[in-house]
Amino acid sequence: MTPKELMDEAKEATKKSHAPYSNFHVGAALLTEDGKIYQGANIETSSYSLTICAERTALFSAFIQGERKFKAIAITSDQAAYCPPCGACRQVLLDLCGKDLDVILLDKETPKVYKISELLPHSFGEEFLNK
Repeated sequence: MTPKELMDEAKEATKKSHAPYSNFHVGAALLTEDGKIYQGANIETSSYSLTICAERTALFSAFIQGERKFKAIAITSDQAAYCPPCGACRQVLLDLCGKDLDVILLDKETPKVYKISELLPHSFGEEFLNK
């Protein structure tokens, strides 16, 4: 699957967003290693701290279905600029998808591709936890 095809899936997911307060609609499409796609969209509540981002919606949906190996995630919004994942999503993506996950961002025309480890350098991970 090309970055553009995955981004098209993320654009479609944006239409499923529930953002009545911010009016900032975000969609994500998570690609598993075996080619399955899980869409996610941001879902807002009046208490912003209880809102969930598109990236985590897609990832948690995949996890519930038993997926554990991921290749890439595409993220877009209804705005013209790139929409990178927030700090919480970066940590969750790194922890559950691994440091080699491709993160594809789009500004309506040109995709940019990063590794999640580039977006979250010097991260805290399981290597710091006592086992």
